Amino acid sequence: MENLENKKNIAQKWFKELRDSICDGFLSIENDASDNYQHWDNLNSTFERKDWKRANTQHDGGGGTISLMQGKVFEKVGVNISTVFGEFSDEFKESIPGAEQDPRFWASGISVVAHPRSPFVPISHMNTLLIVTTKQWFGGGGDLTPIFPIDRDTEDFHLAFKSTCDKYNTDYYPQYKEWCDKYFFLPHRNEMRGVGGIFFDSLNSGDWNNDFTYTQDVGKTFLDVYSRIIRRNMNKQWAIKDQEAQSIKRGRYVEFNLIHDRGTKFGLMTGGNTEAILMSLPPSASWK
Repeated sequence: MENLENKKNIAQKWFKELRDSICDGFLSIENDASDNYQHWDNLNSTFERKDWKRANTQHDGGGGTISLMQGKVFEKVGVNISTVFGEFSDEFKESIPGAEQDPRFWASGISVVAHPRSPFVPISHMNTLLIVTTKQWFGGGGDLTPIFPIDRDTEDFHLAFKSTCDKYNTDYYPQYKEWCDKYFFLPHRNEMRGVGGIFFDSLNSGDWNNDFTYTQDVGKTFLDVYSRIIRRNMNKQWAIKDQEAQSIKRGRYVEFNLIHDRGTKFGLMTGGNTEAILMSLPPSASWK
């Protein structure tokens, strides 16, 4: 039990450290914005933090911190961390490994969703987490949703995650890429949400330290490659027609997150903070 509690503490501490690194990296990008963004100079380009707690009972508790910025380069970006525990409902526990007979759980993780102001900077998402029931495992990944796909951006994003995966297991990237492609798919539209990335779940190789180090590297890789893609594209000029295309793509993002996203369902069904869960939604969207 002590060993498990130590693992929980180590993971929880890491998610906070990663949160701080991502926030610092994104603030650096805000500070380097060109004159293209002078119209938004009056905005306070800082992360506002807000703590939240679950309704603590004998069996349920925990909470988290929302870090939200509405700035110049990032029209809306959230970097959220949470650690929650409790019991799954009867209808939900059947779908969670290790919860069928014992519904108790503990979960800690980080979730990032960035909605850039420029239509030429892709939307992006990353999350990693540790879940403990009678079993324990890591999950997460990162994906890219450009309004106007650029081959170099797509290739760099995938190559970065492939290089990280290959350090641990050469089977990871092809498997996790396929999972991502299947997961981030809108069946009612018959289209991908974006250009993919990686998605992994139920990672328990039997070597907890190795799995944890891999999970850490996924977060570091995301910050590095996504920051490079942002800086490469953020100072391009855009027109009204580009913003209209962006708004439609954001609508697709809303559809996926509200209809299909497992993280959204997990958060809502375990008594999470609604504001933190719906942080992933864009500041505006439209449909035709």
